[in-house]
This record gives sequence, C-alpha cells and structure tokens, in this order.
Amino acid sequence: MNIAIVGTGYVGLVSGACFAETGATVTCIDVDENKIEALKESKIPIYEPGLDELVAKNLKAGRLKFTTSLPDVINDQQIIFIAVGTPPDEDGSADLKYVLQVAKTIGENINKYIVVVTKSTVPVGTSIKVYDTIRTELDKRGVDVDFDVASNPEFLKEGNAIKDFMSPDRVVIGVNSDRAQKMLTKLYKPFLINNFRVIFMDIPSAEMTKYAANSMLATRISFMNDIANLCELVGADVNKVRAGIGSDTRIGRKFLYAGCGYGGSCFPKDVKALIKTADDNGYSLEVLKAVERVNEKQKGILFEKLKKAFAGDDLKGKHVALWGLAFKPETDDMRESTALVMMRALFNAGCVVKVYDPEAMKECRRIMGDKVVYCDNMYAAADGADALLLLTEWKEFRLPDWERLGRSMARKLVLDGRNIYDKDELNEHGFEYHCIGK
Repeated sequence: MNIAIVGTGYVGLVSGACFAETGATVTCIDVDENKIEALKESKIPIYEPGLDELVAKNLKAGRLKFTTSLPDVINDQQIIFIAVGTPPDEDGSADLKYVLQVAKTIGENINKYIVVVTKSTVPVGTSIKVYDTIRTELDKRGVDVDFDVASNPEFLKEGNAIKDFMSPDRVVIGVNSDRAQKMLTKLYKPFLINNFRVIFMDIPSAEMTKYAANSMLATRISFMNDIANLCELVGADVNKVRAGIGSDTRIGRKFLYAGCGYGGSCFPKDVKALIKTADDNGYSLEVLKAVERVNEKQKGILFEKLKKAFAGDDLKGKHVALWGLAFKPETDDMRESTALVMMRALFNAGCVVKVYDPEAMKECRRIMGDKVVYCDNMYAAADGADALLLLTEWKEFRLPDWERLGRSMARKLVLDGRNIYDKDELNEHGFEYHCIGK
C-alpha cells in the first residue's frame, strides 16, 4: 500500500517509520531541504528512543522514502496524511495555515481517488475546511476527481512513541464514507490482526477525542498539583494522598503525580485550543481555564520555594544548578517546559544558572544562547552551587552521590520538582530538602 505523510516533525516521522515497519510503502514529505537530505542519510532531527534504527532499517528496505515535492509523488499514493504543525495563535486557537496549504497543493495536483487524512491535532471542523479547500482547487482546474477526507488523531507519548504506535491503546479514525473506511481498514489491518482497538467514528467526534483526551490528562495533573499545594499548608503528604485515591478503580493511578507543572508540544497547546473552540461557540470551559491557570502558577512554584529558602535575601549572584531541561524524560523537547520558566526567572533575578540534561542541551542552547552555563554532567552543574533544582526526572538523576554533592556544593540545598528523592536520606547527608506537596 502506498501512502504519503506530509510533515516530518515528531508525529509525521514516527508515523512514517512505523507504517513502513508494518509493510506499507511510505513517502515522507517536507519543505525543509536540509532536513530531507539528512533523513535520506538516516540522520534524525529529534531524539526519540529507537527511531533512528527504525528509519535506517526501512530506508534500507526501500519502504521509507523522503522528498520535498508532494506534486511529484501525489498520484502514486492511495492515502495522504497531513502531519504538519498547528502552532497556537496569540488567542490560543490552532493555526491551520500549514494544514490548508497542504490541502491546496492536493487539490491542485490529484488526478485520481485518494483519502486525505488529518493527523495533525486540529480543532473540530478542520476536516470540512480541508475538504472545501481541495474541492475549490479542483473546481478551479475544471476537473471532477473523487476524494475523501478523514481524521486519524495521534496519541503518541514522547519518549515512548514507537511502542505507542505499534501497540496502541486504541486507534481513532473519523470517516464519512464506506470507501474511506475500507481503505483505512486495509492500512490498519496489521493492528486489527493483533487485536488492537481500531475505533471508527464520525469525523467531528474523532477531532474532539484528541483534544478531550489531552485535556483530561492535563486536568488530572493540575488537580494533583492543587491538592499538593494544599497538602503543604495542612501538613499532609501528597504521595500518600495519591496512593489513597489512586487505589480507587474509578480514578486509577496514572497522571496523579504532583510536580512543578506540565509542558510539551501537546497539553498546553491543546488545552488552549479547546478553550478557544468553546469560546468561539459561545461556551466557557471553566474547568479547563482553571487547569491552565494552575499549571502556569505551578511552573513558578520552585522559584518561590527558592526565594523562601533564602529568607528574602537577594538572589543576585547566587549559583543555581538545574538538573533537567526537557519537559519530560526520554525527549529533547523543551516546548513549554518548566525549565524555560525557571531559567528566565533565575536570570531576571541575577542568578548564575548552570544546567545539565542528557538530551536537551543543544535545544537549550538554541533557545537560551549564552545566558546560562552548560555543563557536561550532573555533578559539574552542581559544583559550587548555592541550590540544586531537579526539574526533569531522568533516570540518571535518581541515585546521585549525595556525599560527593555535599562536598562540591556551596550550600546543601535541594529543591525537588518531581518528588523523586527521600527527605530522610537527604537530611542524613546534611541537605536542606524541599519538594512538592509535603
């Protein structure tokens, strides 16, 4: 089966490599010539465990191809996925210009039946705009080519994307014709054989499902962060509270961890977009607006704890070490990360900021330039520090040598934004320890 995926970002590249792994012949398309040339040599522009091997394997097998020209390959395809970016506008709505540019190109070039699938995260109603854009271009050409539009939102977790794609909780597909459903059923046959859930529904419901899912997860995170902050005030332990409520099968344990806020490419953007969709339709999503407010406040919680630890002293000139820059482990993605908020707050306070992350150093340098000091390892970042802040729970941060840190740090102060350390252990080594919700 021949399919094309327009956009070689996180979603497009992972999807392309995984579809190729299931036996489809996949052509990935991007306007960035440098990226495409690098991908032809199996050079991956993002960090995702296992992706480089999967791309190299399927390139060698001839099932995965890369090009900059959609028109050159469009009429060889049976399905075209749109997986370009939908960055948020200033009002929080998803910017659809790249999606609609692809739709316009499709309308300008197709000569046979094709299924056009939106895989980018898009608001409800986008598929109608995609259909109308393609139809307008066909009318301009004076041709009558049949096509269908469908929606197939992705539910990939960065750092675990290949497993999520190959062994999904569910595959959601929105269609409005039997012909499109038959085509997509054929593409997803390997998943059906393995008894994974492929759920067909109408297109608006599929588009809404993506936003609703991410917004629910964001809600659980902000809820637990709110509870954690209250726990501190009343003398409770949020970890024990989490265990108590998570054991209720109606609630479950996932996404109930308190911390210093969520970030990434999905949750912040999708929450904003769903709020804007509701506003545009005359309805206010009050719960999600609160979720967003809580999260923005939570990203600054460690900075407030840091100021309190210094009892109101001026932070100017203090050396602060940050462990973790990516918004979560197993990725180099810093979009909307707590680390960005923290670095800017520390920089504005006049601190000297030393940072280390196993994968996100290059991305941090691209964003922050020379405003912070980049270190080769976690211990170098903490050397001479007046405070150590843990922002991302990478595995290599879980069992540090506290005696070594105690000898090298100027002040034995640790602020744990992910609640991964044991207070008693740190106190035994003479550290002052602060976390979230205890």
